[in-house]
Amino acid sequence: MSNDKRKRIEAAGWKVGSVDEFLGLTPEESAIVDMRFNLAKALLEKRRRLRISQGTLAKRVKTTQPRIALVEKGSASVSLDFMVRSLLAAGASKKEIAVAIAR
Repeated sequence: MSNDKRKRIEAAGWKVGSVDEFLGLTPEESAIVDMRFNLAKALLEKRRRLRISQGTLAKRVKTTQPRIALVEKGSASVSLDFMVRSLLAAGASKKEIAVAIAR
């Protein structure tokens, strides 16, 4: 957000802050949210590069297509472990996963 826009918003009586402040997240919680988002994005990109469907990937992971959809959305109902396993099943290397987490 530009500094001018921020000043206009604050002049109108609004408070400008981060998502972390709004949700009251600790630095650790914020880091987990970021990791979940990055892993989900990495899986979606990897699957699309491979030109395979969610159903095909689900068969590789031995799960269901709706579960893969949840992984790609970064759903809190999906563990980080399962997200990593899904990426590995899609052919991602440990290095690719590490890069995704560190983004």
